[in-house]
Amino acid sequence: METNPPHLKGNQPTASERKTQLKPNRQSEERFQLKGTNNPKEAKAPAQVSKIDKIGLYLLYFSVTLEIIIVIIDKSNYTNPLEGQLFRITFLLAAGKVLCTKYSLKEWAALIMFGLLGLISYKITGRNEILRIIAFVAACKGTDVKKLLKYVFYLTTAGCLLLVFLSVTGIYGGLALETDFGRGYRQVRYCLGLGHPNALHCMFMMLVLLGLYLYHEKMKWYGYLVLLGMNYGLYLLTDSNTGMLITACGIIGGAILYFWKGLNGKKWAYFAGAALLLACAGFSAMAADAGLAKPSKAETADQRKFGNPLIQAAEEHLNGRIIDLHYGSVRQEGTTATWTLFSRPENDYYFDMGFVRIFYWYGVIPGILCILLLLLLLRQLYKEKDGMGLVMISVLAVYTIVEAHLVSVYIGRNYILFLAGMYGSSMLGLSGVKEEYLWKAYRLLGKMERL
Repeated sequence: METNPPHLKGNQPTASERKTQLKPNRQSEERFQLKGTNNPKEAKAPAQVSKIDKIGLYLLYFSVTLEIIIVIIDKSNYTNPLEGQLFRITFLLAAGKVLCTKYSLKEWAALIMFGLLGLISYKITGRNEILRIIAFVAACKGTDVKKLLKYVFYLTTAGCLLLVFLSVTGIYGGLALETDFGRGYRQVRYCLGLGHPNALHCMFMMLVLLGLYLYHEKMKWYGYLVLLGMNYGLYLLTDSNTGMLITACGIIGGAILYFWKGLNGKKWAYFAGAALLLACAGFSAMAADAGLAKPSKAETADQRKFGNPLIQAAEEHLNGRIIDLHYGSVRQEGTTATWTLFSRPENDYYFDMGFVRIFYWYGVIPGILCILLLLLLLRQLYKEKDGMGLVMISVLAVYTIVEAHLVSVYIGRNYILFLAGMYGSSMLGLSGVKEEYLWKAYRLLGKMERL
């Protein structure tokens, strides 16, 4: 009869203990499966955020905060004398985030290429918007952009409500405007401290679209009815036809996604969005071209017509926007006759048509590149099944025919740039396994040679 050695006496497990030891640890297995492996030895510990990454994140949030504050000040009656200096600060903060972020070799190459484009634009036109946009989009790498957008949503909402409160209480800002808004008669329209009735409804539209993008999956069906009611109620104050219609289209688009389950994965829907984008840009180019729009040579305003029936029909609903291109200035600012490859310093005239402004302010090459990047973004939205992103781009494409809210120096009010930051590397196929900071980017070249 065998006996246990003295040093093992009293340490033998019982039958129930042996069963427990043989029983698999389900939580441990699930943890390893979440890591993408069933082998505990191959499982990696959760990646910890480094100090430099935290610094970069703070820099990005500070940059975005300043951008939003600049937007709110611009919407008020106050003229900001430090706007240009503040834009330089936001650019430096975003550039600082870029320095605190690792990128792949392809990403660094793309950043350099787009940076050169921005430098060319700045050198020729004196405009720094392209450089600032490039820095901001690149800075979004490694950031939870949806979380950032929630911060933007609440901060912008708070800022707008503050302006409304100040105007309603009579502390600061105009409550309403009484004038002829280009409709041939005087009327009173409310702006509630945001400078212009169209600006008020525009900011409401942008916040509704952003709110739907962030929370449409959690909304109930009656939430869309509430938003439609709020939109109509605001329309009674602003009488902003474009803002009301585009906001309604965005709400209805969100409702369609709510009731039509699976639509966000349908390829044809994104093809339709791409076709709409191209149609909006194409129509804008047609309206800006004298040979295609065929404006008359009449000197009086009543006799100014367009030989192109499509342009003439559109102009009847656009309150002089197309007429302003062809008759609003001596040099017909904004028409294709004033477009160049990279624009020029004197192309600084302001008008409402957004797509036209892109080509006029920045040039034909940046304009075409902008449209191509938007098409690539739509393709990535299809891959991600981001249906609300499709709705946002589609309705804003139509809006940009008429208004230039998205084509401005203000990054903080263009939420499509945040989507570009979220999906930028993926939509351009720039992601890589190996990533390095700028000061270690040379290592990527060495790794490429070994491959």
